[in-house]
Amino acid sequence: MRTRELLRGRLPDPPASVLDVGGGPGVHARWLTDDGYRVVVVDPVERHVRQARDQGLTAVVGDARQLAEPDGSFDAVLLLGPLYHLPDAGERTRAWQEAHRVVVPGGLVAAAGINRYVGLLALGADGGPDVASTGMRVRRDGPTTYCHAPDELGEEARQAGGLDRVEVFGVQGPASAALMERERRTGRKEDLGPEVLAGALAAARCADGHPGLAVTSVHLLVLGRRPGARG
Repeated sequence: MRTRELLRGRLPDPPASVLDVGGGPGVHARWLTDDGYRVVVVDPVERHVRQARDQGLTAVVGDARQLAEPDGSFDAVLLLGPLYHLPDAGERTRAWQEAHRVVVPGGLVAAAGINRYVGLLALGADGGPDVASTGMRVRRDGPTTYCHAPDELGEEARQAGGLDRVEVFGVQGPASAALMERERRTGRKEDLGPEVLAGALAAARCADGHPGLAVTSVHLLVLGRRPGARG
């Protein structure tokens, strides 16, 4: 919900073109298409691509580090999944460079990250201090996840992505840890109640004007622009 809100306030007007890199089965592509955007989903998992196509979405198999799309071919590029699946800094750089390449000058690039410090705020979180110090969340039964510090994510957008007008947001806001704890107790997000969720949303919106508060969110969203203007 918050990611959608933040994007809607900054995307060009529909029917602009959006490349949803790592878009999975089309969670974001669905509402973007419903809003009137021309969306192409790129995902490395064939099952996800089939699921997106089953919804009537345009989807292709591809890799964030080596996109098949031509230079400057999209008005906006989303990287809402790839970065935390790329623990190697060089591979993240390639993903950023590819996003920069395929977006038009002046176009929006939006990328998601996982906050490396949130484990220090949540009771019982696995590996909180280790993740905070290394950025790596290592699982015995799954892939290693890379977690960013908020300022690091912004710096990657500038240096690796070559973007300007960079903004970093905490998606869930200052109530993030409390929401996680309450969700852990109830077992379901839906059981949090509308008043709790409305309060958390209001706090997140308030925090948007205070970049230091991004550190309180589980998920981070960085928005930037490819320098230049469309000719």
